[in-house]
Formats: sequence, structure tokens, C-alpha cells
Amino acid sequence: MARRERPTALLVDLDGVLRRWDPERTAAVERRYGLPAGALYDTAMRWSLLQPAVTGQLSHADWLAGIADALAEPAGGPDRARAAVQEWQADRGTVDPEVLDFVREVRAAGIRVGLASNATDLLDSDLALLGLTDEVDVVVNSSKLGVPKPSKEYFQQACLAVGAPPAQVLFVDDSDRSVRGARVAGLSAYRWNGPADLPYLRAALAY
Repeated sequence: MARRERPTALLVDLDGVLRRWDPERTAAVERRYGLPAGALYDTAMRWSLLQPAVTGQLSHADWLAGIADALAEPAGGPDRARAAVQEWQADRGTVDPEVLDFVREVRAAGIRVGLASNATDLLDSDLALLGLTDEVDVVVNSSKLGVPKPSKEYFQQACLAVGAPPAQVLFVDDSDRSVRGARVAGLSAYRWNGPADLPYLRAALAY
């Protein structure tokens, strides 16, 4: 088996890697509005609703409206569903400080870092809110590209954006599907489990 090239660029996922969410906050909203446990996330992640939003066909606001429509019955009416979705979305998550420190180390070592996210048109606003706008070299937002992870085209565009060929890019994501897609596209890819993975990633980048 051929030895992998040393990565000269890093692509890191936002949600589940650099940004964390508190599941209890979502659970509290669901309890408050009488929704089944997991209803908000499961509905939001339905590909029929999510795909148009993360490929630029629907705005973030329209995506939320679709989620509220789908939850109108279990929430006890459209007004309650809209209120539940609005309350849920008011939480924009928090930055994992250990991952941010890692990103800063990598960039300080001269390795370009790209944020690779299936995201809506709210991403730039979220990055500003979280203080992340200047913490990466490039942002690869699926809703601007018009194609999502784990498509080969997405990863081709992401590698172009970060300025390295696929064989020299390390991709880190918490989704098995995205990791598999990146490998098919020729990238090195690592399935994120948490900050305990950082020593391995530092060694892989060899900076």
C-alpha cells in the first residue's frame, strides 16, 4: 500500500467538531412545547428539508419555516411550532476551545486551514457571532457551492479553496458518511470523536 503524502492543508467540519451544541437546551424546548424527544433535530435533518437549504436553494429562514410546518401537529398548532423552532434556533452553539487552539497551532505552523461545512446562508453570520471569521483561511460552505458533502465535487472545490491537491489534504469530520466521501475523493480523512483525537491529528500533520 502506497504511503500517504504528508498533509499540507487541513479541512475541518464546523458542527460536531469546532462548534458544540448542548443537547439539553434542545430537549428543554421540546419538553416545553410537548414535542417528542429528538423531534426538532430529526425533523431539521430530514434530507428533503435540509438538502435545499444546504445547497442554496432555500434560505435559512425558509428552512426553519419548513421545520415548523412539519411540527405543527405535534406542537399543538402552527404558532406553537414556529415558537418552538425560533426558541431552538436562538442557541447558536459554542466553540470548542481545544479545537480552536489546535486550528490556531496548525495555522501558526504555516498549514492552511479551511472550514468545510454543509451549511445554510446563515453561516457567515454564525461565524461572526462565534468569533471565528478570522480563525480559518477559507470557508467552504455547501450552500454557496451548490453541492453538499459528501459529494466528490464538494471535496474537489474544497481542495481548490484551501490550495492543496486532495492527496495532501487532511479532512476531519464527525460524520462517517462525510469521511467516506472524502476518502473516495482522494483526501486523507479522520472520523472525529472528541478532543482526545488531537494528539493523533497533530502527529498526522507533523508540524
